[in-house]
Amino acid sequence: MIESVLVVCVGNVCRSPVGERLLQSKAPNVTVSSAGVGALVNKPADATASRVAAEKGVSLEGHKGRQATAEILSAADLILVMETGHKAAISQIAPQVSGRVMLVDHWTGGKNIADPYKRSQEFHEQVFRQLDTAMNGWSQRLAAK
Repeated sequence: MIESVLVVCVGNVCRSPVGERLLQSKAPNVTVSSAGVGALVNKPADATASRVAAEKGVSLEGHKGRQATAEILSAADLILVMETGHKAAISQIAPQVSGRVMLVDHWTGGKNIADPYKRSQEFHEQVFRQLDTAMNGWSQRLAAK
């Protein structure tokens, strides 16, 4: 049974914090956290990502970027990444977890979720919608026993 999920992107200030908070709200019985393979350590969530999320009722308040380490990765039952390249980055950090890594949009097409960092609000809104849809798919599977 999956009890903990780690959501991973690059900087841990846009996609993964949004994905973390979305999945946590949809799967309250699962512990959800996030990290980045090239994290902006201790930085708050991106202002545009925070604004878009807040407009959709999701708070990124209190988020601080953190680096994905072997210890953090090993503690997760499931690791959800935004892009196929993140799988390779994780296998460099913690090869023993490679069997627990899946694309966040695995159930909704598996086409990767593009990085909205320093992009337009409209792009952030598109990414939010993709993450919301992807996390709906994961929450349904995590709830099934």
